[in-house]
Parts: sequence; structure tokens; C-alpha cells
Amino acid sequence: MWRLSSRAQFWISEASYTVLVLITGCFFAISLVFLLSQAIRTAPNKSWTNNWNAVSVGATYIFVLLVSIALCIRRRVAVRRRLQRISKAYCSIDQSHTPKQVQEYISQEFSRACLVSYECQPRESVHLGWGRPGTEHCGIRFRHALLDTITDIDAKAHLVIPSHPPLKPHARMLHHFRFILPLLPKNEEGLTPLHFYDSAVQLARISNREPTEREFLIGLQAANEIKRILNECRMEMLEESNVQSTTPVSQH
Repeated sequence: MWRLSSRAQFWISEASYTVLVLITGCFFAISLVFLLSQAIRTAPNKSWTNNWNAVSVGATYIFVLLVSIALCIRRRVAVRRRLQRISKAYCSIDQSHTPKQVQEYISQEFSRACLVSYECQPRESVHLGWGRPGTEHCGIRFRHALLDTITDIDAKAHLVIPSHPPLKPHARMLHHFRFILPLLPKNEEGLTPLHFYDSAVQLARISNREPTEREFLIGLQAANEIKRILNECRMEMLEESNVQSTTPVSQH
């Protein structure tokens, strides 16, 4: 929303005040002229001479004008003095600056505000597809978090296997990462972490409902296991490369 700057607001305020003063002065002068002319017309001699009504009207207006000017000057001086008494230096507030009752009231209100803020925090609330408040995965959307791990695993797979195929948008993880499948351990049922990861990614991709926390944890655990194994393979490759580079070539 467009707003005027503080400098423009200042000039508009000053101009409005000046216009108001000029309008008031014009009406003041017009009323004075009308009353003086009325005093002259109603005088027996129709003149300024010995016309006490005109004198009283003029004196009254002069008195009102002087009182108005004095009040304006007094107001301006009072405001300027009050502003000058405000310390422009940094001053810390301690217990000596406020009475004890005020200190207790501030402490009570602060404690009340803290208590209200604490009590208003959501607890045991469940939003489908999102981490519960107060848990490790608070504020994490399960679907996006699972899909974001694909690019990271793919980059690590390319470091281990340079000829790894490029990632396709809708490729099954079990098919795309088939070349790293021999590197992964199997459980009693013959399943690897890639099988669990493929199921979690497919669920996040095509399911109409949001993944549950349990499904997300299974997929995330499988993704972390795959990345750990790829990192270990990468480290072994680097160590083997360093050993080969430092081994002297035998001379025949």
C-alpha cells in the first residue's frame, strides 16, 4: 500500500495549519470590520468621534488577538522545552526509574503473556502429510522431503558409477538405481533399502493421500542408508586411488 513519506506528511501538516490560521484570521478581520461599521451606523453622530462602542469592540478584538498569540507562543515554547528535556543518549531502565507497584505490574503482565503464549502452542495436533509439532520433523512436509532426496542420491550414485544413467522425471527408483543394487545389503526377505525407498517414493508420487509419519520415516531411513553406503563406496574408491598413485611403478 502506497504511503506518504514522513517529510511529505510534515509539509502537508504545516501547510494545513497555515491555511487554517489564514482562514481564521480572515474571518476575524471581517467580523471586526462588520462590528465597527455597525457601531458607527448606530452612533448618534455617525462618526468615530466619541464612539465608545467602536472603542470597546476594537479593544475586545485586540485583547482576544493578544491572548490567542500568547497561548500559541506558550504552547510552542512548552512543547519545545519538553522535547529538549528528552534524553537523546541511551539510558537503561532499572528499578529506580519506576515505582515498585509498576515493576510488579510489568512483571505480572510479562509472566501472563509468556504463559498465554506457551499455552497457545499446538500440542498433539496432526496435519496430514506434515510433521507433528514438538517432534524432530516439525514443519516438514513428508511428500516434498521424500522427493527431494532423489537428486541427492542420484548425485552420489554418479560419483560412484560415472556411467550411471541420467535421472528421468517419472522413473522408478528400483529401475533407475539398478546399478547400485548389488552394493546394498539384503534383509531376511531378500529386500534392500532401495526396495523400501522405491515404495516410499512411489507412494509420495502417485498416491492421492498424504504419506503418514511411519511411511515417511521408512522412506527417509532407507534414503539415509543408501546415501551412507554410497559415501562409504566413494571413500573406498578415493583411498584405493590414493594408494595406487603413491605406489611406485616397478621397473623391469
